[in-house]
Amino acid sequence: MAPIRYLLYFLGIGLLTWLLTALEIASPGSLRLQEFANTGDAIGTSEYSPVELIQIGILTVSGLLYAWVATHCQPQRPVAIVFGGTALVFFFRELDYFLDLYIADNFWQLLVGITAALLIAYSYRHRKRIRIAWFRLWPSPGMTLLFAGACIIFAFVPLVGHAPLWMAILGDDYHRVVKMAVEEFIELSAYLLWLIGTIEYTYQAKAIALQEPQSVASKRRKGRLPKSKGRF
Repeated sequence: MAPIRYLLYFLGIGLLTWLLTALEIASPGSLRLQEFANTGDAIGTSEYSPVELIQIGILTVSGLLYAWVATHCQPQRPVAIVFGGTALVFFFRELDYFLDLYIADNFWQLLVGITAALLIAYSYRHRKRIRIAWFRLWPSPGMTLLFAGACIIFAFVPLVGHAPLWMAILGDDYHRVVKMAVEEFIELSAYLLWLIGTIEYTYQAKAIALQEPQSVASKRRKGRLPKSKGRF
């Protein structure tokens, strides 16, 4: 089953990449990697690009999978909540332009701060459960892919997508749309790795939940329920 899944991952990424590149080649500018909001906007944004919308869709699917694991796979609930909260932070970050435009300036930073604070508090309070759940998983293909995606998003993209780097490389030929195109496609690759890692994590979490006996906490909760009297 796993080889078939990985083959489907490969074909899916290849098809998506081909569609995006073919769309831009057939109709230049259709990816909307530099959209000007108004006549006074000299910088432009890529937030209206199909690439950005796909990234948001990937984060939404990942968040739903983590919610499913947290609901149905009791042994992996602490890790699933942490990963789901991380996906929510990414989600707010990708919506920063629209949150600032339609709600309030820097509103996305407030949402990220609140979510991060809750994650830190939850992780500290349930650190033993997270540690136990984590060591049931690591090492695993899902965790490896999630780690690779996070490295690209947090360490690689901020440096490679840095405008002064592209100004130094291109010199007088610098165009911001080039920098934005490279940055968005690298981010898309990272989110695709994150999605595949999430799917593999979901499979593994389900397998762990099926293999493990009923948790002690569940037994205790059942023991506190009132017992029926009599035969029926």
